[in-house]
Amino acid sequence: MTEASTITFDSDGLIPAVVQDARSGEVLLLAWMNREALDRTLESGSVTFWSRSRGELWVKGATSGNTLTLVSVQINCEGNSLLVLAHPAGPTCHTGNISCFYRELDPSIHLAGS
Repeated sequence: MTEASTITFDSDGLIPAVVQDARSGEVLLLAWMNREALDRTLESGSVTFWSRSRGELWVKGATSGNTLTLVSVQINCEGNSLLVLAHPAGPTCHTGNISCFYRELDPSIHLAGS
């Protein structure tokens, strides 16, 4: 097991956390954690994030009921991002979709300046 002290938070005290369905393997969302959100997640088993727009902690599903129950947290090789495996209770995306990654880019459309 790796110690949490090996985690590198960015200059804002945040680290990106990719959440994956522990059963299906589907990537559900990308959100941000600070140390307190990570600690609360590990202590409570309820996946908790830092809302950059609201400037506060938020427990996924606290208002919608679509919670994420923690299975495990993995740290990438550089210690600068997390993979959170969880059991979702309902859709993860605020749009009602199972995953926030439900839109596919059209490969025939090139980005400006490419």
